[in-house]
Amino acid sequence: MAGQYRGRNKLRRLQKVESGKSVEEVVQELRKTKTDSCNYREQSLKIHGLICAKCAREFDDTNRHLLTVHHKDGNHHHNPSNGTNWENLCVYCHDDEHSRGTLGDYLNKSKLIG
Repeated sequence: MAGQYRGRNKLRRLQKVESGKSVEEVVQELRKTKTDSCNYREQSLKIHGLICAKCAREFDDTNRHLLTVHHKDGNHHHNPSNGTNWENLCVYCHDDEHSRGTLGDYLNKSKLIG
């Protein structure tokens, strides 16, 4: 039982963070921020349409889950509302796009070694 009380006291100490906000307030702000930043997918789909920018495969409501948003500059926090950092890629092209850098790094390392 004593350990259980110690845990409650620790939780009470954590109720206020450095900013003076309660944990609940911080969590609510983080959830709102996450919701706002997650809307970039829907924005990109509206701006660029349900089509893969690389292979030109067209999507509809039944398979739109296979269409992803690629950040051109690689920074998923850079989400301008005009969509200039986004391109819609199907899951296959998106995987290919990200594996190219990995393959290139691997090949460059093998050239340096060999």
